[in-house]
Amino acid sequence: MVAAPQLQSHPLTSTYDADIAIVGAGIVGATLACALKDSGLKVVLIEAKPPDVAASKGQSYALTLMSGKIFDSLGVWDEILPQIVTFDRIHLSDCNEWVVNFTPEDLGGDHLGYVGEHGVILRALQRQINQSVQIEWICPAEVERVAYFPDCARVTVTRDGRSEQIKTRLVVATDGARSPIRESAKINTQGWRYWQSCVATTIKTEKPHHNVAFERFWHTGPMGVLPLPGNRCQVVWTAPHEEARILQQLDEQEFLRRLEFRTGGMLGRLELAGPRFVFPVQLMQGDRYVDRRLALAGDAAHCCHPVGGQGLNLGIRDAAALAQVLLAADEENEDIGTVEILQRYQRWRKPENWLILGFTDLLDRMFSTSWFPVVFVRRFGLVMLQRLRPLRYLSLRLMTGLLGRTPSRVSAVGDRANTV
Repeated sequence: MVAAPQLQSHPLTSTYDADIAIVGAGIVGATLACALKDSGLKVVLIEAKPPDVAASKGQSYALTLMSGKIFDSLGVWDEILPQIVTFDRIHLSDCNEWVVNFTPEDLGGDHLGYVGEHGVILRALQRQINQSVQIEWICPAEVERVAYFPDCARVTVTRDGRSEQIKTRLVVATDGARSPIRESAKINTQGWRYWQSCVATTIKTEKPHHNVAFERFWHTGPMGVLPLPGNRCQVVWTAPHEEARILQQLDEQEFLRRLEFRTGGMLGRLELAGPRFVFPVQLMQGDRYVDRRLALAGDAAHCCHPVGGQGLNLGIRDAAALAQVLLAADEENEDIGTVEILQRYQRWRKPENWLILGFTDLLDRMFSTSWFPVVFVRRFGLVMLQRLRPLRYLSLRLMTGLLGRTPSRVSAVGDRANTV
């Protein structure tokens, strides 16, 4: 196991003045900080948890090909890639029948994506950030309030029982779906909570997973089974709220029996390798991503259904896009905190995120029902998907993040992240 990085504090000024204050040092916030580390811009990264605690979260994520390219451009991919799984097949099925298999040949590449554990990704980003004297960590610390002015924002934080004030040109909120920064700025959201919750856990499998990612649809909700190192898998099982609560509380043997049935026995006998967590599912889109001296990214700006594993990847692309906009503006000596500059980021990312939010919502609604007309339509769609390679190609372009606009820094690294 790679040791946790020893994060250092590099004071910028006696008053912590900075160009950019990033609130939330999870993967999205750390990706943005990493993208800015060589820019000359002074960055403070504010996080409520100590870095080792933030990196200890027991969760895994599907990473798209675009996320791999972004991490490659940031110089962290060589550390991340050996510790995660690269998958080269997606097995999609409806009630253990009506199977569609996606392969790299459908996309014209070498593989289809990756699965990485939270700690592996975040620690690599933390180590890279810690090499920069332009970035100061302020953690553990709580943001008390933010005041916005025409020429700056003032962020008041509390750490070690003391209040400190940071004068910054821009605040970036990457502080999650319930973002206090977004709410205090009175930025409204659109969307809804689904009738479903997700049960997430890690399992060990009797049979090898052969680096295959499974998406198994059922009338009560989809299930993602993602391959991990050590013949383990991350399971994200979507079900109506009450059923999800029951699944969490079932004794281990009964839970595994139901899970083996839902996976069609393809992975053999299963063992639990971690606790079962339950979280509700929602679709959310901020009315706007930016305001004067403020930008939102990741879950602070939008949330989608976990089907297809798109959520974190949208946030990573937000971070890369925002970094490009800010760097380009700074090179032209423009004020990076003005609405006019920040709207370049919003015009880029908001439509692309709407596309994914709509796509995941449609998938969940089409497959989370046993109503015959919808069942007929979706199974006809699966037949067409299996028979028509151009349709599979378009679907994979969307799911792998390659369909939208590519950040220029990512374009410069070419396809190395997709061929390693």
